[in-house]
Amino acid sequence: MKKGNTVSYQKNSGAVNRFAKIMKFSSWLQSIPNRLTPAPFRLMQIGSAFWQSRALYVATRLDIASVLAENSLETNCLAARVAANPDALRRLLRLLTAMGIFEETAPGTYRNNKLSAYLRQDHPENVRSMILLHNSQAMSLPWYGQLERGVREGVPPFFLAHGEDLYSYLDHHADFDTLFSEAMENVEALTGDSFATDFDWSRFDRIIDVGGSRGNKSLAILKRHSHLTALVVDRPRVIDEAKRYWSAHQTPGVERLNFEAGDFLESVPLAQSERDVYLLSAVLHGFDNDTCVTILGILASASRKNNARIALLEMVLPETHADITGASFDMQMFLGSRGRERTLTEWKSLLDRSGWILEEVVGLQSFGNILVAHPDKS
Repeated sequence: MKKGNTVSYQKNSGAVNRFAKIMKFSSWLQSIPNRLTPAPFRLMQIGSAFWQSRALYVATRLDIASVLAENSLETNCLAARVAANPDALRRLLRLLTAMGIFEETAPGTYRNNKLSAYLRQDHPENVRSMILLHNSQAMSLPWYGQLERGVREGVPPFFLAHGEDLYSYLDHHADFDTLFSEAMENVEALTGDSFATDFDWSRFDRIIDVGGSRGNKSLAILKRHSHLTALVVDRPRVIDEAKRYWSAHQTPGVERLNFEAGDFLESVPLAQSERDVYLLSAVLHGFDNDTCVTILGILASASRKNNARIALLEMVLPETHADITGASFDMQMFLGSRGRERTLTEWKSLLDRSGWILEEVVGLQSFGNILVAHPDKS
């Protein structure tokens, strides 16, 4: 942790503290239904909540929000455009409208509202891919078919359903791999750019973005710091797709974004100076403790000569009384991998075991934090 006269990496501390208070209040608000609704009815609501998620999934598959765009359309007209049965579509939209998604402007006539707008393909912060991913057959089968066995045996339900873990499955299911990558980019619509603004990246010259996919996180940082460059390291398939993507989507800063195919379970590029920083954004939560120690050990070896830092963008769970967001993310990690969300005590243990000293936990206006560490040279 930050000690003595060490200069903090934290920026915008006032805004970060206000965000934390808002999230705490939001968590309290979410607990109100449990207090006000009779217990049997509340349990029935929770038990049938999958009806709502499936309705949202089908609406996203039909791309209703994109078809509606800025217009109000009568159900028969809308059904013709999305290739659906008019009566069934009206009943689907009635449920979604009751949930607060879409708006009924006249009997049987619907338009987008504030929520459904984020399902439109042309919305820059749409979350379509995330909804399609989590409700896909590949991701639904473990929840519906193997969760009980997984809890009894301590085995990820995804492995029980598919015979391999999520990351191995991605390697030979190209369409699903693409959807997964797009969904991970959708996360930015939820978390915003606080990772780029609430952390002092100006103290570095180069980001080595380990497991960085297309490099969107690094690019957001580069746009704010003209002296920075970034090297994105990921699986060969991901790197090839990233290069194709940026060749077709030129944007300021991308010329300072470089790519290298590799396997961070075996090696990572060596740090060239103490002004290099290794960025791992939501990488380690996908692995078990021993694998994390292996990855962190490889990073320590690559950074130790030049005393380069690591910046881990991860969720830090409270030691007790996790909120619904953190607990849900942790169960999702259990579903697909040997990974987990971790408490600060657990993060410290991993860093200690792998040759790192934790300097600071930087708060963000987001669900996550940035844990900064330097290599232990003792």
